[in-house]
Amino acid sequence: MDVKNDYGISIISNQHYKSEELPEFLNQEHTMPVLKFHQSLKGYEPTPLVRLDGLAELLHLKAVFVKDESRRFGLKAFKGLGGVYALTKVVCKELGLDIEKITFQELCSDTYSEQIKRMVFVTATDGNHGKGVSWAAGLLGCKAYVYMPKGSAKIRAEAIQNAGRAEVTITDKGYDDTVRYASEMAEEKGWYLVQDTSWDGYTQIPTWIIQGYTTMASEAAQQLEAEGFPAPTHVFVQAGVGAMAGGVTGYLANRYHGQMPVFATAEPEDMACIFASIKSPDGAGHAVTGECHTIMAGLNCGEPCTVSWPVLRNHVRWSFSCPDETAALGMRILAAPIGDDLPVISGESGAVTTGLLALLASCPQLEEIRSAMGLNEDSVVLLFNTEGDTDPENYQRIVYGGAHALL
Repeated sequence: MDVKNDYGISIISNQHYKSEELPEFLNQEHTMPVLKFHQSLKGYEPTPLVRLDGLAELLHLKAVFVKDESRRFGLKAFKGLGGVYALTKVVCKELGLDIEKITFQELCSDTYSEQIKRMVFVTATDGNHGKGVSWAAGLLGCKAYVYMPKGSAKIRAEAIQNAGRAEVTITDKGYDDTVRYASEMAEEKGWYLVQDTSWDGYTQIPTWIIQGYTTMASEAAQQLEAEGFPAPTHVFVQAGVGAMAGGVTGYLANRYHGQMPVFATAEPEDMACIFASIKSPDGAGHAVTGECHTIMAGLNCGEPCTVSWPVLRNHVRWSFSCPDETAALGMRILAAPIGDDLPVISGESGAVTTGLLALLASCPQLEEIRSAMGLNEDSVVLLFNTEGDTDPENYQRIVYGGAHALL
């Protein structure tokens, strides 16, 4: 099924779905040490799982939950999970240490501080990943260089710099070319590239980053159980390169094997590389080209991560590309809760799945898709708010100024 509706949302069902092929690197054995590592960090606490009963009733669903990553480590985004885990893994590898046998506090002690200070990390980012790398570098006491694509908001660059120890540069290149530039600088300067996407010859560090993201999925699963729900029926994840989407999907596919949720991805229209890859009959990851001036800056990525793409190919049932209005709708829904629901501050990339769910569950013209997905009064839906108001001015324009409203 491949359709586009009056709201500008393109929809495709996944012909490559193979739920039995579970990703081993995202199973409990490989991800439990990641959770334990994060729990050892100063200031760690699980982010809230917000139950939106008012919204669920309005949409005729059994339950809607939003994992609120705007509260993660004071960074307003989930990306610190992958950044700090990957940087620490690199440091431990270089120093010949086992991350499972040394505490983060011991690693930051005088015993290792001089060696770590000499290490320099580099990355490309559209915002939140760079902030996570900068924050992690600050914790470890080393330096980081962060390159951002053209058009990046200065306030995002300032937030990255203020998060830790990073020198930030906004380039004159698009996102994918900025990634290539960061890779070139790493090779030229002898820096350590910590990138949240992968390509041939560069997979180990992205794998660690993806594993780092599983902590929020593990927390969400435990919190759902505490609410009396053994498993969600539907999980919506936003996708840029697909690293977070793959990490969350792969972890939950392993955890709920035998009671598999319906997984769905959401991306910006015109820059939907996961959508394009799922649509392709060959099952390979495919890049999309051109410029996309979306408000969903964190998802404005044209080349899929080679590590996480097979996970998404095998386990995602539905893929959506969405206009900016979908994300703006989600931001306003979360900011103005129904009944006793709690408000959630969600940025552009964080809210697209909420806007998408609202349209899917309520629009008569989407009834056929809703039925095919099994979205009904028995559905328990899990969403991830991946960022807060990381661009406060734009947040105000959308939530209070009505920018990007549905016609």
